[in-house]
Amino acid sequence: MDNRIKWDQYFMTQAVLLASRSTCERLSVGAVLVRDKRIIAGGYNGSVAGDAHCIDEGCYLVDGHCVRTIHAEMNAILQCAKFGERTDGAEVYVTDFPCLQCTKMLLQAGIKKINYLRNYHNDEYAQKLIKLKNIELNKIELTHEDLTKIPFDSYLSD
Repeated sequence: MDNRIKWDQYFMTQAVLLASRSTCERLSVGAVLVRDKRIIAGGYNGSVAGDAHCIDEGCYLVDGHCVRTIHAEMNAILQCAKFGERTDGAEVYVTDFPCLQCTKMLLQAGIKKINYLRNYHNDEYAQKLIKLKNIELNKIELTHEDLTKIPFDSYLSD
């Protein structure tokens, strides 16, 4: 019997780990792009490299949105652009349901499946676009049992 963590939970755990690097004080989000069970990019929400971070100077809010932060999904897509990795046919594992702008970007990048952990202001138009493009949408559940399959203790210092 295979006792390993399932693929969906494995990739979502990676997204959760990436979210721990977030520099936005409002919400920590992580995203992992996967093709053929291989991680091709990851991202978390944070500032443009070299700019101040929200955790250092506070969020830069315009109309209730932090405009300093690049969303996790966008950072993952941009990482693919920077390093020449194609996104067509990939899937995304993201800790929170993508906002409308990220949904549009993911669809234009050729993402075929959106896996998310938590609902977060699920935009009605984003959901309409996902249906229109026949994108598979999958809400992932992470349980305590999933996380106990990861042998953290064997990597910790005394």
